[in-house]
Amino acid sequence: MYLKDSEAPGTISRTWTASSPRYPFVLGLAAVAPKAGSQGYHQRSGFTCILLEDVFQLGQFIFIVTFTTFLLRCVDYNVLFANQPNNRTRPGLLHNKVTLSDAILPSSQCAQRIHSSSLMVFLLILATAFWLFQLLRSVCNLFSYWDIQVFYREALHIPLGELGSVSWAEVQSRLLALQRSGGLCVQPRPLTELDVHHRILRYTNYQVALANKGLLPTRCALPWGGSVAFLSRGLALNVDLLLFRGPFSLFRGGWELPDAYKRSDQRAALAARWRRSVLLLAAVNLALSPLVLAWQVLHAFYSHAELLRREPGALGTRRWSRLARLQLRHFNELPHELRARLARAYRPAAAFLRAAAPPAPLLALLARQLVFFAGALFAALLVLTVYDEDVLAVEHVLTAMTALGILATVARSFIPDEQAQSRSPQLLLQAALAHMHYLPEETGPAGKASAYRQMARLLQYRAVSLTEELLSPLLTPLFLLFWFRPRALEIIDFFHHFTVDVAGVGDICSFALMDVKRHGHPQWLSEGQTEASLSQRAEDGKTELSLMRFSLVHPQWRPPGHSSKFLGHLRGRVQQDAATWGANSVRSPPTPGVLSNSSSPLPETFLANLLVQPLLPPQDLSPTAPCPAAATASLLASISRIAQDSSCVSPGGTGGQKLAQLPELASAEMSLHAIYLYQLHQQQQQQELWGEASASSLSRPWSSPPQTLSPDEEKPSWSSDGSSPASSPRQQWRTQRAQNLFPGGFQEPTDTQKEPSQAPSID
Repeated sequence: MYLKDSEAPGTISRTWTASSPRYPFVLGLAAVAPKAGSQGYHQRSGFTCILLEDVFQLGQFIFIVTFTTFLLRCVDYNVLFANQPNNRTRPGLLHNKVTLSDAILPSSQCAQRIHSSSLMVFLLILATAFWLFQLLRSVCNLFSYWDIQVFYREALHIPLGELGSVSWAEVQSRLLALQRSGGLCVQPRPLTELDVHHRILRYTNYQVALANKGLLPTRCALPWGGSVAFLSRGLALNVDLLLFRGPFSLFRGGWELPDAYKRSDQRAALAARWRRSVLLLAAVNLALSPLVLAWQVLHAFYSHAELLRREPGALGTRRWSRLARLQLRHFNELPHELRARLARAYRPAAAFLRAAAPPAPLLALLARQLVFFAGALFAALLVLTVYDEDVLAVEHVLTAMTALGILATVARSFIPDEQAQSRSPQLLLQAALAHMHYLPEETGPAGKASAYRQMARLLQYRAVSLTEELLSPLLTPLFLLFWFRPRALEIIDFFHHFTVDVAGVGDICSFALMDVKRHGHPQWLSEGQTEASLSQRAEDGKTELSLMRFSLVHPQWRPPGHSSKFLGHLRGRVQQDAATWGANSVRSPPTPGVLSNSSSPLPETFLANLLVQPLLPPQDLSPTAPCPAAATASLLASISRIAQDSSCVSPGGTGGQKLAQLPELASAEMSLHAIYLYQLHQQQQQQELWGEASASSLSRPWSSPPQTLSPDEEKPSWSSDGSSPASSPRQQWRTQRAQNLFPGGFQEPTDTQKEPSQAPSID
């Protein structure tokens, strides 16, 4: 294996040995794993499934275009609706009913009607060109996936038949072992798990950081107050084209940010050029919006018609929004890991929304009456239909029955569930936090309503999601013009200050290093360990929680110095609080035997039994009350001992069963760590409200003035293990609008703190 100088650091070239065919092929390391957008070879179950999926998608496009053209130009609706007599009735036969063949026009007449419409011919030409483009892209991807299949079979020794039984953790383990044995050579030192994730999630980590800093998703102020977030599939595609993969994107070659973006003397010119790119893309979106809107309507109709017929209330169910998948995602979290975590959080989050829904007795009363009257009319028509099926032939009877059924289903959704309202919203929110690793803020007298609104944005109705996608062709150009274009300077500054060069990987987002010293938050157990300014902190404990999750999922990974110090400090705090709880409480922590004494899987049973008790501190916690974090620390220490002692996992089970439960144990341990960190975070916030932290807030390390860097130190080169040189982090942002975008705001430097003008030289 060797790495060509002209190739990206994330690209692997392999020359097979004498026992293998003598041909080189290029394989992107990111393609070995599930990609953030297309899920990749492993998650798509191999080459055969990928091939069939692409073929079916191309065939689906042909079907929608062909069938829609057929309905518009090849059907005589006057005959179909019996508005005129049928002149094509065959002689000798009496037709009392209109058949489908009577309403379908002959092929010659159908072709003539298509050719007579210039607009129809133009649309068909555009559809054909788009289909050919999709075909070409699919063929190119299939060649890459074929090389990946060969790499899996011959290098990783994973044939296609065994791919479904091999987890991604095993694939990654074999890949790292191959590199350590000399089979791969992408950089002088051995690959780590973090290197692999940096290649796979290079762009995704940037998007998560943009969301954490308030640049994503787009927001629109409402006339009656507040704002609404918007991030449709079309808008996400445009953002991807502008920042990462388009012809005018910031990145060059897919892995390198040009040097101009790494220097501060060209930020104004780069922002002006990016504004022009946004304007051009918005104009293209505006010109194509009628076509895209028509396609969205057709695709939504063909996709949801059968679902609504089978389940009329399907649009009233909730699903995780794109905002949730961006805001709740950790740095370096793969797509299938995020899906599994959100799937576990769905039930408690949905139950919380039902239990915490603001009371609306008048609306519930009207909904009950509407359900009664609609159900009565539907029942009468149904009885008449059972008695004589000819009732269905009466005009609009079937339409009325369908409308009454949908009306009753929609009205029933406004009737509160008495069983759900009897459950404690606090316990349900706690259970959701265990898997979401995010807790909506509950501040002020309207805290419960605020938490409900924040959770409703994350877990939105399917009807709301569908409406956003249908309106996306019309709203996307507006958000490009009025959200992204005015913020061009902030976006350029974001990539300037939060991009680091990792040896052997390329340019990545600095947040992806999960460096507590650089991006930690003092209210998340990082006080005294972080040097991050207000603009450099990751909000909501994103750095600390991401670091903890990654270390638990990859126990073999050795974090760099500052991150390792934070993890050691956290484990020491857990042991200290657990000892305090054991000395002051008569209740003892659960033992391994108690936890494994169940027919259900250990982690699920353990968490289910744990989360029925309140763990989060109440809002009115007094300074003298015992800290609930100590109880969680005691439980966390117990499950940590269980995870380290493999004999405690399913006693009597086979080795495979024990091994299969280890990821679930890591998930349960991460859930407890999330609750524990939120307990400490809320405890510190309450202490600051009491004024106990006022004396120490004046001497915090992040409030010290930034050091002046030389041009050579302005962009430090980071090694791929996350360690940095002795130079301090990149200076704080200097932008005009950041005060409104970022919660902490930007610190405007004084005259003595402003950085000197940089020489126009490239490192």
